[in-house]
Amino acid sequence: MTPDQEVVRAFAHLHTQACATLGGWSAPDAGQDRLRTAYLDHLERHPDAVAKAGPPAHLTASCLVMSPDGASVLLTHHRRAQQWFQFGGHLEAGDTSLYAAAAREGREESGIASVTPEPVIVQLDRHTLSGSFGRCREHLDVRYAALVDPGIAPTTSVESLDVAWWPTDGLPEGTRAEISALVAAATATLGL
Repeated sequence: MTPDQEVVRAFAHLHTQACATLGGWSAPDAGQDRLRTAYLDHLERHPDAVAKAGPPAHLTASCLVMSPDGASVLLTHHRRAQQWFQFGGHLEAGDTSLYAAAAREGREESGIASVTPEPVIVQLDRHTLSGSFGRCREHLDVRYAALVDPGIAPTTSVESLDVAWWPTDGLPEGTRAEISALVAAATATLGL
């Protein structure tokens, strides 16, 4: 499939930035490095791989919001997926970087204006989508983490059924394995 040249032009800055960010990231282990290499290969093959309008497999950015002590996480009950996840989603042409997209998603979906992720990737996660996601079939997610006071009240966005704090040792059923791995990666990366 030939990429839409308007999409390629609109997202060229993000494509360049994603290649530079992933190219310069020191993965914490061999599995994460294999994903990093796969993401870079995908970006090389698809100049529109940072856009939702690009190939069915494309990059996304997300933000895990944690309490400063790492004891709890703020999650969204995703309307379409019907499961609890960290905040995140598609990159937008106005985003300046993967990091900026993760920060925007964290703020929009949590309703907390002070969400500011640490400027370091905590995890890569490639996952197939199930449910009604249109032409989206696979997300190559680049994950960041932000530390936020759990006393700050979140707001549920239109993309969510609910937003709530969960103890890291009592995560919701269904996404426990994925979120636990992300919490562990964030905890290790941020030195919590």
